[in-house]
Amino acid sequence: MRGLMMEGPLLIQTMLDHAAQYHADTEIVSRTNEGPIHRYTYAEAEHRSKQLANALRRLGIKLGDRVGTLAWNGYRHYELYFGVSGIGAICHTINPRLFHDQLDYIVNHAEDAVICFDLSFAPLVEKLASHWKSVKHFVAMTDRAHMPDIAVKHLLCYEELIAAETPDLVWPEFDESTASSLCYTSGTTGNPKGSLYSHRSTVLHSFACCMSNNTAFAMWDSVCPIVPMFHANAWGVPYSCTMAGAKLVFPGPNLDGASLQSLFETERVTLTLGVPTVWLGLLKYLEESGKRIDGVKRVLIGGSAAPPAMIKAFEEKYGVTAFQGWGMTEMSPVGTLGTLKAKFQSGSNEEQLARKAMQGRPL
Repeated sequence: MRGLMMEGPLLIQTMLDHAAQYHADTEIVSRTNEGPIHRYTYAEAEHRSKQLANALRRLGIKLGDRVGTLAWNGYRHYELYFGVSGIGAICHTINPRLFHDQLDYIVNHAEDAVICFDLSFAPLVEKLASHWKSVKHFVAMTDRAHMPDIAVKHLLCYEELIAAETPDLVWPEFDESTASSLCYTSGTTGNPKGSLYSHRSTVLHSFACCMSNNTAFAMWDSVCPIVPMFHANAWGVPYSCTMAGAKLVFPGPNLDGASLQSLFETERVTLTLGVPTVWLGLLKYLEESGKRIDGVKRVLIGGSAAPPAMIKAFEEKYGVTAFQGWGMTEMSPVGTLGTLKAKFQSGSNEEQLARKAMQGRPL
């Protein structure tokens, strides 16, 4: 006998709908490629994501088509996460740090129909665009005043695409196992391999990350994901924060210690996530400048093992709880988190540090 409760499929766009309705005035803040800080709300993000979805449909994008992105962590990239997947297309985030021949392979293998790119990557797109045979449109993620002067056919302006559409859209409903996003990971042998996420896997991953046992995203948090949106869904942070209604603070391309410290203090960031090399740079800057990050409560360290000295520095010098995570692109991607069980929280500092130097337990 089949139950009758909660029959709706687990779809990514329902998380944005929820945030727009119940966390309508919570901010999404971005340091932009153009320079200024951009601010808007979840309600406005949903509005623009629907405009984007309508624009993509006008360009001929349909269920299952791939839309590639070459972009930093910012509000336009966030809109693509939801606007593309929300109409059943696949958001293909591309790592611009890969070798050019790998980028050519990835775009052609995925058969991307559209490539959306930040201004930082305009020279890269100009150099490689002629190699990408399936791409029908290139979209510069900026306004008309900042459009790059590059020799690329079928070049469109993101803000003009948005402005030409209305937000009148009822998100379509489809099977929750429909592919939602795609990320290629460079393996140890052969060509990069594509990891294809589903709507179901992404929503369930978001629920898991929001649990207090795990990353514990909450509506009172201000979260800055340093981990890039162009790889492994930024560890799922854009989705989890949307589900929780947390403030999102996108750092853009500037990830040096001074830029991060300033952003953390200005936006009262409480939780931030990134790799050890970024945190080494931040800790070095704090030590040399004498500045602090007093609003930050937690930092998640992943990507490679964190030195115990790094965890100790965050906790003893700055009062920040540091914990580790491990995952794989193929796992949505968080696999384990090093939050302490109750029996370890009463241990000595040395015992706790030894535990925090481990990768933890599965979500």
